[in-house]
Amino acid sequence: MARARRGPAQIDKKGGRDTTMPRTEQLRPALERQGPRPLPLHLATATLLWGSSLSAWTLWKSDSLRWSASLQAAKPAQEEASEQALRAALEKCDPEVFQTALAQAVRERMGRFLDGVEAYRSYPEHRELPEMPVIWQEGNSRLLDYAPDAPSDAPTVLFVPSLVNRFYVLDLERETSLLRWLAREGFKPAVMDWGAPGESEKDFTLTDYVAGRLEAALDALKQIQEGPLHLAGYCMGGLLALALAQRRSRDFASLVLMAAPWDFHAEQPEAARLLGLQAEVMAPLLRTMGVMPTDMIQSYFALLDPAGVLRKFLAFAQFEPGSPKARRFVALEDWLNDGVPLAAKVAGECLSGWYGRNEPARGRWRIAGHPVKPEDLRLPALVMVPAQDRIVPPRSALALAAALPGAQVEQPKLGHIGMVVSARAPERIWKPLAEWLSARS
Repeated sequence: MARARRGPAQIDKKGGRDTTMPRTEQLRPALERQGPRPLPLHLATATLLWGSSLSAWTLWKSDSLRWSASLQAAKPAQEEASEQALRAALEKCDPEVFQTALAQAVRERMGRFLDGVEAYRSYPEHRELPEMPVIWQEGNSRLLDYAPDAPSDAPTVLFVPSLVNRFYVLDLERETSLLRWLAREGFKPAVMDWGAPGESEKDFTLTDYVAGRLEAALDALKQIQEGPLHLAGYCMGGLLALALAQRRSRDFASLVLMAAPWDFHAEQPEAARLLGLQAEVMAPLLRTMGVMPTDMIQSYFALLDPAGVLRKFLAFAQFEPGSPKARRFVALEDWLNDGVPLAAKVAGECLSGWYGRNEPARGRWRIAGHPVKPEDLRLPALVMVPAQDRIVPPRSALALAAALPGAQVEQPKLGHIGMVVSARAPERIWKPLAEWLSARS
């Protein structure tokens, strides 16, 4: 696969800025790509997954895999039938010929995966969209205006994204931007750009983000808008939005929650508790560093589907360079790898409190000393739960919908990220969202 590399940028010696395009066309510098992050973990997974095939074949030939009669008897009938069918097929093959073909297949698959990674890391195009005006800023947090020319009485939507991913999944590309689409539909979207924790945020808790940064941004937004104000939270941002809605319910006309978790023990509670225990073990290290690094966070996401990244890059190696499909892949992968560290105390609250102790669903999660109770909220609420979500299990999000009085629930057959950026998102998410907001404006 032919791959073009990005040429050297022209650097402004005074400001150190790439001057090959106007400042308004650069959200952030076009840095060397680091992904897929953490790359060592993904390389190790590929080696273990595919390399172990040769070891398994050696054991299979010697019949070592059938050493325990009790384990063999405990196998489900379907698994036993599949194994017998495989054994029958392999008995028809020459063992040496099969081993040679297997080794060749392992080499080819690893090679295609590395080709996909290299094609991504050297892809010549980078995200280049106009930076939107800043309504408010404090520390590294900003509130961005996605409809600066809209009338002041236009219905306004304050979007709250996750703390561990950049906001611009809601503004991924010109043709894949929920925020810009809503602006064209007559809304005035504003979005929190949390930024990475700096010196002023490293000691933050979730209370500092909700009762501090979010409320300050809300106050600034209220000074420039006169129409109805809606609140929308995506993923982890849904919990932050819920807490803000409870504290400032009189300021909002409605609440929208998109793939927002609530009951962290609704599915695989043992895995959630284990994650909480790991966080407690790592707490001294995180306090020393001040943050949970991005690669550590990305490792947890990778464990949800260890082979997922391998499948993605095997496919990308076959994409036509410059095609819309390839550009969309790179844009989304750039966003995934442009993660944000978590302040150490926030990491503890989320991992130990949310995952380990399931504090939200048990009514024990507090902001500024007050429990966050969705059952006490009387705002019109729309809860969008993607049915194919692997990051926030649907049952976890549906528990929040059940706790909100009179909440309307939508369950599109989309994934966690696909609900905002996939080709089907405009029809299944964007339009229903705009119609629901319009009816409450």
